[in-house]
Amino acid sequence: MTNHQHRGTFASASPALLVGDGRTARHATLLAILLLAVVFLILPGLTAQAAAMNLQVVKSQKGINAWLVEDHTAPIITIGFVFDGGTAQDPVGKLGLANLMAGLFDEGSGELDSNAFQLKLDGAGAEMGFNAWRDGIYGSMRMLSERKDAAFDLLRIAINRPRFDQEPVDRVRAQILSSIIAKEREPHAIAELVWRRRIYGTHPYSRPSKGTKESLAGITPADLSAFHTAMFARDGLHVAVVGDIDAKALSEKLDQLFANLPQKQALAPVPDIAPKLGQWTLVAYDLPQTSLQLAFPGIGPNDPEFYAAQLINDILGGLPFTSRLFQEVREKRGLAYDIGSNLEGYQHSDALVVTTSTRADRAAETLGAIRQVIKELAEKGPTETELEASKKYSIGAYAINNLDSSSSIAATLIGLQLDKHGIDYIQRRPALIEQVNLDQVKATAKKLLSAEPAIMGVGPRLDIKG
Repeated sequence: MTNHQHRGTFASASPALLVGDGRTARHATLLAILLLAVVFLILPGLTAQAAAMNLQVVKSQKGINAWLVEDHTAPIITIGFVFDGGTAQDPVGKLGLANLMAGLFDEGSGELDSNAFQLKLDGAGAEMGFNAWRDGIYGSMRMLSERKDAAFDLLRIAINRPRFDQEPVDRVRAQILSSIIAKEREPHAIAELVWRRRIYGTHPYSRPSKGTKESLAGITPADLSAFHTAMFARDGLHVAVVGDIDAKALSEKLDQLFANLPQKQALAPVPDIAPKLGQWTLVAYDLPQTSLQLAFPGIGPNDPEFYAAQLINDILGGLPFTSRLFQEVREKRGLAYDIGSNLEGYQHSDALVVTTSTRADRAAETLGAIRQVIKELAEKGPTETELEASKKYSIGAYAINNLDSSSSIAATLIGLQLDKHGIDYIQRRPALIEQVNLDQVKATAKKLLSAEPAIMGVGPRLDIKG
């Protein structure tokens, strides 16, 4: 099931357990299919609940917009937000700047140093977090509604007045450096960096999001403050709130949190880019398994063919237990424990990616099987039965995959804002999927899967080009 929210990343190839005893694998699969059948029985009710969700747009007096799901069944409020920009905005020579900044918002703000801020946060009964992704700086807070005034005030000063004191800057920088050093000899971490350079060339998406040892060393508190001013502005803001708060109270909190920020961001332009396909990359390591990754053209969420692409992805490798790749590669041949495909997108690039791992001595066989499945689907398309099953799952599983908690609801609503889907998208989505016909899906399958992919193998130096 695809969740295309422009904050994903090309999946790095990762090892997976191989299928061992055939009987055990068959029993596991039978149980999985039984569980999937049970899921299908409850999907209509979940879909109806999703459609009935009380979603509204709240606009504050000073013009801050947020999507709100008002829910008073539990005394919890969850707020999520994103500022456009992210690690793609890291200046050359200062790579890792966005990621370092994201680790410092709970390390002192306003008049509170790091320790005082943490004590206040604990006292408010709130959880706060920030993350830097390729195209945005994401923040969230989960709080008890009875303590919302104290919690929102802490979030306010974190957003508006981060301190970036030297001691926490050095401490958080050291933690990131430790992570970078730990992965310097990790095959799959190395492979991801190689893959990005091959796929994206010199585009900002090719850069390591955590930076390098050299670039991190040169980042100063002044750099962080300037970057914060450039990123944290109202025209690049998207907000979603879920829980025990009404529209009037939220309107006041929105102005409290965001109204004093600058109006305009100062972003460097990031060009659109198509991944460089038709190339082979081998990251040679003496490993018991070979990880494989194939990238094909993708389709963005506002393209007329997007829903056809979602359905073809489900049929290829996105549906649990019943996709063609799962059946052919795992079930019939026992070549991999797990295999799948996903539509993965950034704001400026999209791809359909297939990933798996297999025994090193069966890598060529596995790659050959994958390519044959893809070739047949590209040439002949899916069956009507496969299409209808994919539609049913895609419509029904949306609530399970995206609306199962306040945090996931908030994240989903932010994703819908980023994809410019509109506040009524959850209600419209089933009809958008149902209207896709077999001819459209066949045409999209041919368009995406007929391309010569970029392929990466991570493992022993074998001739596995197929």
